[in-house]
Amino acid sequence: MAMLEVSDLHVAFPRGKRGWVEALRGVDLTLEKGERLGVVGESGAGKSMLAFAILNLIADPGRVSKGTIRFEGANLLEMSESEIRRIRGNRISMIFQDPMVTLNPVLSIGTQMVETLKAHRKISTAEARRLSIDKLKEVAIPSAETRLDAYPHELSGGLRQRVVIAIALLTDPEIIIADEPTTALDVTIQAEIMALILKLCREKDVALILITHDLGVVAEVTERLMIMYAGKCVETGPTRQIIDAPRHPYASGLLKALPQNAERGSRLYQIPGSMPPITALPNGCSYHPRCEFASERCHAAAPALVNGVACYNPLKAKAEATS
Repeated sequence: MAMLEVSDLHVAFPRGKRGWVEALRGVDLTLEKGERLGVVGESGAGKSMLAFAILNLIADPGRVSKGTIRFEGANLLEMSESEIRRIRGNRISMIFQDPMVTLNPVLSIGTQMVETLKAHRKISTAEARRLSIDKLKEVAIPSAETRLDAYPHELSGGLRQRVVIAIALLTDPEIIIADEPTTALDVTIQAEIMALILKLCREKDVALILITHDLGVVAEVTERLMIMYAGKCVETGPTRQIIDAPRHPYASGLLKALPQNAERGSRLYQIPGSMPPITALPNGCSYHPRCEFASERCHAAAPALVNGVACYNPLKAKAEATS
């Protein structure tokens, strides 16, 4: 049994008198101890919604309408709020993309870290401060003792994100969910933060779900990859296998759009069209209006995920294509 198992997950939101619309439609996911999984897709694909569902953070009036989310065999969806609190922020932690939203601007870093520890541990304030300083040092924050009494606005963007990572690690979680953790940072700091997350996960054998739109990042950090489109998983498998030989046309398009894959002096590739809103999904495969390989079958019914790809006309692997 995997440490985390998401099965046939549906998340729905009311649409007035017109019923409900689904933001997630039958998503499956497994995560083993210490494994690093990348979740990739354009904005609106359902990546963050998946993270919020795992942590039971879907805001009303949205709800998980179908499926199970099991952590070490226990269904999180059947737990009370007090039971969920013992897992959320404790055994499963999350790193959000904007540290200025995550951190309280009117409380010092130390106050926020001590409160986090006291929420999940029977511990004195002095011991909580000591552990907080140790975590700040782990994430390579200089002068950790001084920074503990600083306020978020007194730190740079890179240092704030390191603080958020330190808070996520405070309770020694088994799983970290990182939702676009470097979006607000410049390129140099992005590389430092991702290297830090990878180092900490390896050293502590912590499982990671990395949510991003950047295939270049997941290629360096993750072992397994899930490509999402319009609320569904369209391809999943080992990261290197998908990077080297994507089978779903959408995964292939994302890879072709990377700047490093463009010929010098040529225009960057762009997938035609845009992702449909969840309120206006086309019949059949949601990707077919943008797909150059779409057939009549793609217009009629959505393909199931078979052997890691949800496509009636999957691209051939390089070895097959040349044989």
